[in-house]
Formats: sequence, structure tokens, C-alpha cells
Amino acid sequence: MAPPVSDAVVVDVLRRVDRLWSPVVTRFDRPPALPRAERAQWWAETAGRVVAVGSAAPRFAGKLADLLPLQNAVGAGIQSLVVLGVAAEHGVDDPARRVALLARVLLDRPLTPEQVTPLLQRQRGAYADEVLGEKDRRRGAAGAARTLWRVARTLARIDDALDARPKGNLGARALSNLPVVGVLGGYRAERVALRRAAQEADAALTGDSRP
Repeated sequence: MAPPVSDAVVVDVLRRVDRLWSPVVTRFDRPPALPRAERAQWWAETAGRVVAVGSAAPRFAGKLADLLPLQNAVGAGIQSLVVLGVAAEHGVDDPARRVALLARVLLDRPLTPEQVTPLLQRQRGAYADEVLGEKDRRRGAAGAARTLWRVARTLARIDDALDARPKGNLGARALSNLPVVGVLGGYRAERVALRRAAQEADAALTGDSRP
């Protein structure tokens, strides 16, 4: 059994996810008149239409997709975009608070901003910038897809911890295990999971003065 992922590693990975997604979050064009109560749902639906298919497509192979090393990381990567979008709606601009929120929703790990802050400085042995490549500054779906790939590669470092991320309903997840039609089940499961991630992020930010 692999040893548990340390807080230092979690923070190192999630701070990179935050840095990769931040430019993409600012480019999403949400209707300004949308009621605040509907904004978390908007992020889930919009991100789902733009990139959720990326996490469901490997399900074309059915249960064999579980053997793909990035399957779980891609789904978590899209959820991280939604979580950061919801954080932006609440005006959360402190990196420690955003990383703590990502840890809570994606990993079910109750890190506080106070615990995260001293770990934000790059730790020795942290994930190399050279592995990630330069930041992608392209606009549109192509840029989002390239960023998603880099986010997934980053999250794959803590793949075992990602099993705690929000999941879709049991029916859609069961369907995702079947060949060919598994892509439909995978897509449905990821869409439900995105809504749950958005709801959890919104609840954490609404219920607590600091996530």
C-alpha cells in the first residue's frame, strides 16, 4: 500500500493547478445579470460543456479505461476548474484560501488557509516546472484543453488521493464500465460530479468565513 500523500505534496500540486487555471477562469464570460444563487450551477454547466467530454471520452473502452493513468486526474482537473470558478464568484483572491478549498472539495482533506500558507513556497523535490512546460496562453477551447492536459498531468502525481473527489450517480458510473456505451455513462457521471463539486465549493464558501 502506498504511503499517504503528505500535506506538503498536496499543497505543491494544488498551487500549480491554481496557477494553471487562473488565466482560464478569468476568460469565462458569465452573464453579469445572473443571480448569485445560480452562479455555481453556471460554472458546472459551462465547464461541463467545454471540457467534460475530455474526462468521459476514455470510457469508450469501458472498464479498461480505469487502467488509463490520467482518467481520474482529467476528471479531477475539470472539477478543479469549477471549484476555482466558484471561488472567483465569492471574490476569493488569496491563493492559500483557493488551495485549501481545492483540498477540501477534491481530496476531502480539511486543510485550513493557515496550514496552507507556509507550504506555498516551493518545497525541495517538488514537481518540476520543466515537466509542465510553459503556460499556455491561447484563448478558446483549444487553450482550455491544453491547460486541462497540464492540470491532469500535475494531479496525476496524487492520483490515489483523487478517489475522494465528487463522483456521479451509481447508475451512470455502472454504465461507464460497459464498452462503447461507456462514454455516455462516463459523460453523465462527470456532469453530475461537476455539479456536486460546484455545490460543495459554494457551500464551503457560504457557510464559512474562511474555507
